[in-house]
Amino acid sequence: MREILFLAHRVPWPPDRGDKIRSFHILKKLQSMAPVHVGAFADDARDLECANAERASLSALHVELRNKPGWLSGVEALASGKPVSLTAFGSKSTQDWVHERLSSGTISHIFVFSGQMAQYVPADFDGRFIMDFVDVDSAKFESYAGEGNALMRWVHEREGRKLAAFEAEIARRADASLFVSTAEAALFRARSGADRVAAMGNGIDTVFYDPAAKYRKLHPVFPDPLIVFTGQMDYRPNIEAVSDFAHNALPAIRAAHPETTFAIVGRNPAPAVVELSALPGVQVTGAVDDVRTWLSGADIVVAPLRIARGIQNKVLEAMAMAKPVVASTAAAEGIDAVDGEHLMVAQDAGEEAAMVSALLSDTDARLRLGAAARAHVMAHYGWDAQLAPLDAIMAAGAAK
Repeated sequence: MREILFLAHRVPWPPDRGDKIRSFHILKKLQSMAPVHVGAFADDARDLECANAERASLSALHVELRNKPGWLSGVEALASGKPVSLTAFGSKSTQDWVHERLSSGTISHIFVFSGQMAQYVPADFDGRFIMDFVDVDSAKFESYAGEGNALMRWVHEREGRKLAAFEAEIARRADASLFVSTAEAALFRARSGADRVAAMGNGIDTVFYDPAAKYRKLHPVFPDPLIVFTGQMDYRPNIEAVSDFAHNALPAIRAAHPETTFAIVGRNPAPAVVELSALPGVQVTGAVDDVRTWLSGADIVVAPLRIARGIQNKVLEAMAMAKPVVASTAAAEGIDAVDGEHLMVAQDAGEEAAMVSALLSDTDARLRLGAAARAHVMAHYGWDAQLAPLDAIMAAGAAK
């Protein structure tokens, strides 16, 4: 192995959301193998600044602020026949930088994080190409196609179809296609017919996410009882999750426990999320200094996602903090844990309300569930164990 080109749709620094946490730890592992060149996009000036602070540890770094308007990505997609997911991340500057890196002759491996970035891997690259799809994104858009008005149904149906074809094409070229769970890997095999497919799960930093850790608690005294949801709050599945829970589960919970507060914790809350703060018992925090302060203050953490792909880091983080978690079937699907022993799995908002209410009435049950959750995460979800397959996956000379 000579040098590695690492391409990501979002800079891994700081590792403060699910996709960045995974890419951060993968990059760290790759840096232990060989010199790494990183090409990525930044969402904002803060991420750009954090990326530039890492420049000295890399062989090369190219970061571009992603500010292409959505309407322009849509026009380019229609004109080119490509998925919007690709045109939104299309950039001549990034393409030129990749070409320059590969022309140097030093790159023996390309590791691509997230399907949008596979467009930058030339078809004639003769080194080892590893594609981390993480989730089956095309399936997510297909699920959206059954909702909304006629135009949006068409948009999502087209995106799902175009993206599925692109994913299958990339999988045929890649030496390995990785997914965050065995369920996602199996789904992709069935949809694409690809055979070089493997699962490589997410881990959790159980030293950082430790209820006994020392960290600054910068928030005021928490209400009691407190239910917490954490996540990026401009992400559609998270928006739909908290909206459904606030409207359809929280009223029943507050009928049994009138003082209950539901805190929606995460940056960039969409207008639909902000509006929820007008409901009785709902608090929308926006960005917080340290999510552990809210997790530590929670009596129960919920993950009521109706659409979810792969492993939900938010669930692992709460479990590592020894918190009882009530998760939807979609949110729990990718996690190797036992319903009723390590977390509670609810089929719908009615079950979520019943489970949360029962746990709020039973302190001992909450403590038992939280303790079992942390023990399980510590035993099975360390990053070293989850990323151990990368050594063999990256090994040069493995057959295509």
